[in-house]
Amino acid sequence: MTDSIQKLIDALRIELQEYGEMLALLDRQQQMVIERAAGEVFQSIALIQSQGVAVRDARTLRVACSREVAASVGLAGEPEFTVLIPRLPADYRPLVKALVDENNELLVRVQQRARQNHLLLNRSIELMQGLINSLLPAAETHVYNGHGAMDKHAGTSRLLHNALG
Repeated sequence: MTDSIQKLIDALRIELQEYGEMLALLDRQQQMVIERAAGEVFQSIALIQSQGVAVRDARTLRVACSREVAASVGLAGEPEFTVLIPRLPADYRPLVKALVDENNELLVRVQQRARQNHLLLNRSIELMQGLINSLLPAAETHVYNGHGAMDKHAGTSRLLHNALG
């Protein structure tokens, strides 16, 4: 049983490391968006996607290890850590609990940063679209209706060379 618990501890540490690397990438991406470094932001997307795969793989490993530990203490399936930790030998409980808590806290931070970056990137796209539309108005414009939804309205389409002179 101690071997399976050690594997779980190692898996939790790997998962923690992967979340930490994801947070660092998201922090860097946010800084690049603020600095308006478009090329670097574009490159960061591939790095973040790759790190997402590493996080998923680490989580899969941790789930497999927790199932193994659960089976060794007589629990079926994948029980919550709140059920599993009290069944562990007393020497392991504080470490496993601390690692689980750190993983949960870091996951929340990763989710928050990802949402922040999503909002920043969306706002950047909206601003760029506004600039493009001011230079070359579209045949259709989007306006809010009385219910707060977006409606399309036909507009006058002008070619760029007509708009310039």
